[in-house]
Amino acid sequence: MQFHSFDASYVESLCAGDQQTQQHFVSYFTLLLQLKLRSRLQSPQAIEDVCQETFSRVLAVLRKDGGLRQPERLGPFVNTVCRNVLLEHYRSSKGNESLDVEGRPELPSTGDDAFDIASASQTKQKVREILLDMPSRDRQLLKAVFIDERDRDEVCGEFGVDRDYLRVMLHRAKQEFKTEYVKRIGNPARVDAYSRKD
Repeated sequence: MQFHSFDASYVESLCAGDQQTQQHFVSYFTLLLQLKLRSRLQSPQAIEDVCQETFSRVLAVLRKDGGLRQPERLGPFVNTVCRNVLLEHYRSSKGNESLDVEGRPELPSTGDDAFDIASASQTKQKVREILLDMPSRDRQLLKAVFIDERDRDEVCGEFGVDRDYLRVMLHRAKQEFKTEYVKRIGNPARVDAYSRKD
């Protein structure tokens, strides 16, 4: 499946009722939601109910003033709404007779689903883009230390600096990366955790 990137114009078209955008939204997210829900719900009707409720809530939020501040995060937003609807479904069906064919309770799966994989894939792509936009020396430094996890003394030798100055260079490069990351992705907590590896 081809993962889609979202932007402000997509969300605006969706909220304005553009038929082509709405059809794409429903077909794209129906496929992803069904992949997510099949491992968690056994009743086709329950899957359909959770999908429809998810779409209803997402569109309601999007149509509010200031609904989704980061349109490029539409995918993860739909995923979060779906998880909340799913948890409500578990709570409401707890103690009641299960709707699934075999009569067993529907328990959440602990594995990664298509949404989690898609989100991780999109984040990796953004990280690659940010690194490519950085000055060559900063990009090479971050790659050597954090991606390739090379020995610091070896990196010092390659860059012709001592450990103290390497620390200064790393700090500057990380700050530049973090600024761009927050602008494009908006989750500084992940970057802080990444930076603390130093």
